[in-house]
Amino acid sequence: MDHSEAASERKYYIGEHSLTAKRIEPGLHIVSTPIGNLQDITIRALETLAACDLIACEDTRVTGVLLQRYGIRTQMMTYHEHNAQRQLPKILEALGAGRSVALVSDAGTPLISDPGFRLVGDVVEQGHKVVPIPGASAMLSGLVGAGLPSDTILFAGFLPNKTHGRKKRLEELKDIPATLVFYESPHRVGASLADMTEILGKRQAAVARELTKRFETFQRGTLAELSDFFSGDRPKGEIVILVSPPEEQELTEVDTDALLLEALKDMPVSAAAKKVSKATGVDRKTIYTRAMELKNARPAEDPESD
Repeated sequence: MDHSEAASERKYYIGEHSLTAKRIEPGLHIVSTPIGNLQDITIRALETLAACDLIACEDTRVTGVLLQRYGIRTQMMTYHEHNAQRQLPKILEALGAGRSVALVSDAGTPLISDPGFRLVGDVVEQGHKVVPIPGASAMLSGLVGAGLPSDTILFAGFLPNKTHGRKKRLEELKDIPATLVFYESPHRVGASLADMTEILGKRQAAVARELTKRFETFQRGTLAELSDFFSGDRPKGEIVILVSPPEEQELTEVDTDALLLEALKDMPVSAAAKKVSKATGVDRKTIYTRAMELKNARPAEDPESD
């Protein structure tokens, strides 16, 4: 290969504009690719794909469409769950020779609900550099468009296929104080929403479909409403289901009394009121008044608390 051919291979195109990719350092570059709209690729991702020595991808036909769109001619190899053991030595050999390898999935950010983390673990163990190239993610796109709390989230990936396993997993997740994010296939979305309604209860939720594509839709409502909407329906495209956190459980009067009675066993009323007020968030004056009522209602033989 002569110098002009090598330079040509490191070019990429945006519209009619030809750009030359900068050389990149050796290592494994984790490159995020579009989840639908090919225009969502970042310039850094294009430069990385054009400049690297090898692209490891799930399906060369899928990645080939992206590369062709931007005039990238980098060599590709398949790397997926079923051939990982066979392909791993080839990737490690390339890295050991000081080459740069880009890892991509068919869509979105690699390692998010796919087995690429095993490759990264082996690469790190061998002492090679890992470079994340951020970009599109169905999880994040769904989250910012859902209209649900986004300060604390838990990405739960795909739920089990069978009803028993799915309900068991939902039971494990139901008390977590976070917005839950799931991936789901179109033919199971109705069943999953029905199980979520049963296990998670009355919560706000959103179903995002065909994100970034022409027919992108968000269906919002309670889990029960969404379960009815998708009952018997098999929508097209990949699905992201987002469920709001559980509502905070307010302490009942009985709960507060129980805390006060326990505190009054070994501390004065004022100290007991301060402790319970801090634990429950209830106004201290209100708690003190209730503590006095409970103290005065105790049998006369009880020792004075104050």
